[in-house]
Amino acid sequence: MSAQKVAVITGSGDGLGKGIAKRLAKDGFAIVLSDINPDTLKATAAEFQADGVNVASFQGNVAKREDQFALVQHAVDTFGRVDVFVNNAGIEDVMALEDVTEADFDRVFDVNVKSVLFGTQAAAAQMKKQGGGSVYKIINACSIAGHESYDLLGVYCASKHAVRSLTVTAAKELAKHQITVNAYCPGVAATKMWDRIDAEMGKYMNTQPGEAFEKFSAGILMGRPQVPEDVAALVHYLASEDSDYMTGQALLIDGGMVFR
Repeated sequence: MSAQKVAVITGSGDGLGKGIAKRLAKDGFAIVLSDINPDTLKATAAEFQADGVNVASFQGNVAKREDQFALVQHAVDTFGRVDVFVNNAGIEDVMALEDVTEADFDRVFDVNVKSVLFGTQAAAAQMKKQGGGSVYKIINACSIAGHESYDLLGVYCASKHAVRSLTVTAAKELAKHQITVNAYCPGVAATKMWDRIDAEMGKYMNTQPGEAFEKFSAGILMGRPQVPEDVAALVHYLASEDSDYMTGQALLIDGGMVFR
């Protein structure tokens, strides 16, 4: 088994996932990028290669169990191991609860919840095989929406509450195998996801582009929306040996929005 540790990050073609992958590469990990968008994935992989990162990529759908297991197998086939698995991929859906259809609900829960369950299963199975005295890390993308519930984001919030619950349960079940499971909970980030949220909220709130984003970010104590590097710094800690004694936690990284 290679001496270099390996981190797998889903939804890492762009946005927060790409920022997390960059930080873990800087920390010395070999990186396995995963995304459903082939063009974005290809461009990010090329960027990492140009920067000298030991990187591989995998196109897959995180909502499919077989794809999550194939992703882990790809990491093992390429680098021989998996030390950190980041269930980062996720989607949002903006609508009033009375408008939610079965298809809407399933779409959000497939990507935000099933992906975490299947990614955890696949990563844990490999980590158990590796053994060797290391503490392995599964890290999930939760959200401030896993601690609070917001109007027009009801299904999204429910999915993130589910992620928080899965994180705790997995931590309890996997601790005996020296696998920790934690989550990071971002707030309002200046990413393409929030561009979409802003546009959709405008339809309900009769706001102009940027107004909904401004409303949600106005109360951030640190005075600005977050950037991928803010979230990546927390994942850096969760992926490091410094967090070996922490498990089952969903840590807020929101600049001062939600307090627990």
